[in-house]
Amino acid sequence: MKLTKQNLLIGGTAAVLLVGGIAASSILTGGHPSHEGETAEQHLAELGFVTQADGDHDDHGDEEAGHEGEEHAEGEIEIDAEAIERADIGLVTVAVGALGAEIAGQATVTAAPNGEAILTARAAGAITDIRKRLGDPVARGETVALVLSSDAAALSAALTNAKSRLDLARTKFEREKTLFESKVTSRQDFETAEAELAQAEAEHRRSESAARAAGVSSDGQSVAITSPISGRITAIAPATKLGAYVSPDTELFRVADPSKIQIEAAIPVFDVQRIKLGDPASIEVNGRSLAAKVRAITPSVDASSRAATVVLDLTNPDSAVQPGQFARALIRPASPSVDQGRFVLPEEAVQNVEGRDVVFVRIADGFLATPVTVGQRSGGRVEIVEGLQPGQVVAGRKAFVLKAELGKGDAGHDH
Repeated sequence: MKLTKQNLLIGGTAAVLLVGGIAASSILTGGHPSHEGETAEQHLAELGFVTQADGDHDDHGDEEAGHEGEEHAEGEIEIDAEAIERADIGLVTVAVGALGAEIAGQATVTAAPNGEAILTARAAGAITDIRKRLGDPVARGETVALVLSSDAAALSAALTNAKSRLDLARTKFEREKTLFESKVTSRQDFETAEAELAQAEAEHRRSESAARAAGVSSDGQSVAITSPISGRITAIAPATKLGAYVSPDTELFRVADPSKIQIEAAIPVFDVQRIKLGDPASIEVNGRSLAAKVRAITPSVDASSRAATVVLDLTNPDSAVQPGQFARALIRPASPSVDQGRFVLPEEAVQNVEGRDVVFVRIADGFLATPVTVGQRSGGRVEIVEGLQPGQVVAGRKAFVLKAELGKGDAGHDH
């Protein structure tokens, strides 16, 4: 049977009776019909697949007439983005590569050096206020907690004294300047006052910087624990309790910015020499494939695993990728030997329909079953030698759901 647009349609009196019976059951019971005894076709329909079954006709003649004027392409399946998510269908972006040239390695998502901060108290004391909980958002410079500290009082007092000496030195300087300009006092007295003012200003700046660095509160009794970056609270130490005494070296909170991450991939040392900065790559995480590129290659090798670390950056940041997650990295070294017309996809992206290998390409209203020519298969990956273009998005994980939808259309039109 050919993949025609009629194959995607469900017709016939049996389908009308089935749909009508389910609708009647829903109305009589006042709720949704139970999934018990539900067929695979009915479940696919609930996930949001749209076929022409919704416009069934009374007889075969009406069905054929109803198909006239339809604009569905051959092998097209209608499904919206929300239904794709409910069906857990993974999406993969097609990129140039050959199976033999692809380098795979286990990877870990980590925070970039400027994407994570450890918060500690700047002075010893007791915690009197905790303003954030695990997972809460934090703005740069925002206070997370307060620590009552005698050090804060000492810093506040030093700042107050420095401010007083500065005011006194400034007053003396202004007086000596006026007297000098009136030729009442000597240049030496004027220069002495000028030097004392400069010294007082320097002492005031030092005291002010110390108080600011410690986060001394306006009342001079506490130090504030503030975040140097924007992000979310990812960890709170067990010692972080109201009334707990903490020292300046005690870690209390961790804050991470999810937009500033990197992927560290462990690559066998004999493969690292093939990799160059900027080489295209992808990572498989959360059942999805995301485009990335090589940012750095570490010069050292782990003694136990004999692997080097290759650092990848995502091409487009994704909030679903968080530090601590495990991933699989696939690096495609730029090489003139790689055929620019070949692509590598997860093996489950290729489905056999009526004896032909097809890939479901994402289109505006759903997917289009596209015949492809398959090359090598290895390690759960398959090489596509013909039928796709770089940049296309195809169904990867659970592509068999789309194959089932095509089969549903075939059954409905097997006259």
